[in-house]
Amino acid sequence: MVPAPLVGAGAPSAAACGGTAGYSVPVLALLLAMSISVAPPGFRQPRGEDGRFRNLDPVEAPGFGEFLEWQLDRKKTPDRAAVPRLEPDLRRLAVPPGRGEGARLIWLGHSSFLVQLDGVSLLLDPALEEGIGPGAVVTRNVPPGVAVEDLPRIDACLVSHDHYDHLDLPTLQRVRCTVVAGLGQEKLFAKAKLPYAPLGWWRSTPVGDVTVTFVPAQHSSQRGLNDRARTLWGGFVIQGSSATLYHAGDTGYFRGFAEIGRAFPGIDAALLPIGAYEPRWFMRTMHMDPGEALQALQDLGARTFVAMHWGTFKQSDEALDEPPRRLEAERARRGIAPERVRVLAVGETLEVRRPAERGIASGAPVATPSGGAAAGAASP
Repeated sequence: MVPAPLVGAGAPSAAACGGTAGYSVPVLALLLAMSISVAPPGFRQPRGEDGRFRNLDPVEAPGFGEFLEWQLDRKKTPDRAAVPRLEPDLRRLAVPPGRGEGARLIWLGHSSFLVQLDGVSLLLDPALEEGIGPGAVVTRNVPPGVAVEDLPRIDACLVSHDHYDHLDLPTLQRVRCTVVAGLGQEKLFAKAKLPYAPLGWWRSTPVGDVTVTFVPAQHSSQRGLNDRARTLWGGFVIQGSSATLYHAGDTGYFRGFAEIGRAFPGIDAALLPIGAYEPRWFMRTMHMDPGEALQALQDLGARTFVAMHWGTFKQSDEALDEPPRRLEAERARRGIAPERVRVLAVGETLEVRRPAERGIASGAPVATPSGGAAAGAASP
């Protein structure tokens, strides 16, 4: 086991952070500080001569000139749309499933999820305020599935990359827990007084009895004018005793999905982005469309698809409620069983458990919805 030092300041009190499965915050910090590598043989973190991080495939995010070209010829679609939302059972969420009881996923909107398994509660890419970005200028289309003040005790926040719709400092500062995220974000989290556990691609760290691994994605990072690709982006594989989950973060379609599937055979649920894909000439390298997301599901070898990154923030040219319709059309065209593709309502809960007869997560889908609606009810 190779130590990766915990970086950060102002560790929260046990009452604020809640601890993990009985651990105090210092013990949690120590657990998060220890990381191990599950990298393929010969893997080296891709970086340029200038120190900027790079993707596995030789692609980069569009530049400022291309951004201006898009803005000057942008297709206008409404900033608002009807997106289904359910009120979750907060009393039920107060206690995460125990060891051997599977995983509970609650879609909070956009790429934000509450994930509970093996006595641990995790927040993934939590952006739960009314707006995001400098001045919170991009406002929500639909309220979060669970407000910050209604969250259960949270053991760690997993942040895929530093874009404002995924790394929302106001939310993280209200939750006040250790943040597990990609390399290069020491200054940001130290200034925010948040404990930080940095991971490179294919590095793993424990949170209680759960193992969290940071895996590649095809994207980029940037919060200011001159810091592009200075911090690492990625996705997460979350392994518990009876469920394995994958959260892709933000990503274009790339060969890394197959590599992740080989490294983690039998993923029970893949949380994959389906929105912010138009115009394709601008978005293709950084954001998948619904068809590419379904191809990613097949590359991963995952049993169940869970849609995300749609319907919450207006970021691109397609209508906010278009992605699920395109996803359903593409699912039917590819002949994928409808029960394998889940489009949850904001606030809806999905229970996921590895099939009892198999040693790893594989085979027919075993995912059941709860929270007040059938699985297909969220599809517009």
